[in-house]
Amino acid sequence: MLNYLDFEKPIAELETRVAELRETASSSDIDIDAEVGKLEVKANKLLRDTYAKLTPWQKAQVARHPDRPHFKDYLGGIVDEFLPLAGDRAFADDPAIIGGLARIDGRRVMILGHEKGDDTATRLKHNFGMAKPEGYRKAIRLMQLADQFGIPVVTLVDTPGAFPGVQAEERGQAEAIARSTEECLKLGVPMVAVVVGEGGSGGAVAIASANRVLMFEHAVYSVISPEGCASILWRTADKAADAAEAMKITAADLHALGVVDRVVDEPLGGAHRDRDAAIGGLKGALIEELDGLSALNSDELRKQRRAKFLAIG
Repeated sequence: MLNYLDFEKPIAELETRVAELRETASSSDIDIDAEVGKLEVKANKLLRDTYAKLTPWQKAQVARHPDRPHFKDYLGGIVDEFLPLAGDRAFADDPAIIGGLARIDGRRVMILGHEKGDDTATRLKHNFGMAKPEGYRKAIRLMQLADQFGIPVVTLVDTPGAFPGVQAEERGQAEAIARSTEECLKLGVPMVAVVVGEGGSGGAVAIASANRVLMFEHAVYSVISPEGCASILWRTADKAADAAEAMKITAADLHALGVVDRVVDEPLGGAHRDRDAAIGGLKGALIEELDGLSALNSDELRKQRRAKFLAIG
C-alpha cells in the first residue's frame, strides 16, 4: 500500500476509488471495466500534472518519502557482487555509512553511501543516515584503499546531514568531514557521486566531491534543511516552503548553477512508485559516467575535480 504525501491527497482519492472498483468487479458479474478505465486515465493525468509542477518544498517531501529506495536497495539492483568493508580502524563501525568492493556489469568499483533504514528498528540502527566521525573516517579508509588499487569510487548520498550530537563533536565531527572532502579531491581514480534522496550540508559534500555529481530528478541538495533555514531566518519552521524556494535545492536549479552535472529521471510519481525502474535508470547513468571518466589519467582527474569545485559559487 502506497504512503501518500499531503499534496497527493486528490491522487490518493482517485487511486483508492479505482482499487475499490476493481475489488467490486472481481466479486460480481457487473462489467465496470469502462468506468475503471476512465478513472485510471484521470488518476494518471492528475499524477502527471501534479509532478510536472512540484514546488521545491514538495520535492523535499518526495526526497524524504518513507518508501523511497535506500542504499541497500540500490546495492541489490546495481551491483553484481559486493564485499562489505567495515570500521574506521580507530573507534568503531558506523552503520549510517555502508561501503565495500563491488562490480557493476563487470566494472570494479568501491561503492559507499548513506543508509537511512526502512522501518523503526533499521532507522534507529542506521541513525537515519546521519553519519558520525567514524562513518566519515571509514569512507576515507575505503577511498584510500580504492586509490591504492586503482578502483573507481561510486558514492550514493542520502542524508539530512551529519550527526550533530555532543559525542560526535567530541570525536571530531568537523575534522572528519573536512578530511573526507579532502580525500575525495585527492583521489587519482574516477569518482562519481549521486544524490539519491536528501543531500544535507557537509554530511553530503564529504562523500560527494566527485568528478561527476549526479542527482535524481526529485532529490534535494542544500547547505541546510529548509526547516533549519526557516528557523534561523524567520524563527519558525513554518516558513520551510519559503526557505526551500529561496535556497534553490532542486535538481533543475542545481544543474543550472553547475553544482550538479547530470539529472537522472525518475519514474512518474517518484522513485518510490517504481523502484526497479529508478534503480535501473541509475545503473545505466553510472555505467555511462564511469566509462566516460575511464579515459582520463590521475592528474587529469584531480585537475578536473579541483576546477569543478573551485568554480562553484
